[in-house]
Amino acid sequence: QVQVVESGGGSVQAGGSLSLSCEVSGRTFSRNVMGWFRQAPGKEREFVAAIKWNAGSTRYADSVKGRFTISGDNAKNTVHLQLNSPSPEDAAVYYCATGRPGLYSITYHPTSESEYEYWGQGTQVTVSS
Repeated sequence: QVQVVESGGGSVQAGGSLSLSCEVSGRTFSRNVMGWFRQAPGKEREFVAAIKWNAGSTRYADSVKGRFTISGDNAKNTVHLQLNSPSPEDAAVYYCATGRPGLYSITYHPTSESEYEYWGQGTQVTVSS
């Protein structure tokens, strides 16, 4: 069983910064991809960013590219999401998830919910202006 736990959510001012963390434990063999999603009130859950453990390659949604940064620490089985210059539109519950086992191209990063298997409980981010 794989356990996923997010932390670091809270309130941040627009234009500030906030760092989220995601620790994964359990059997993660062949689960090479980690991703972040978010869901704002009244909206569908959407893809934010993804990273591959072995290659360190990343993929970002257009809405956050250039502002958010995803990174991983393999030794600690922890993935981070750095939110830089967030706006009120970035306020949401942020979820971390593990990709489903599979053989992906080195350049392919899953972006849909169905391509992820284990999910954390979510951590809420609010943005004030």
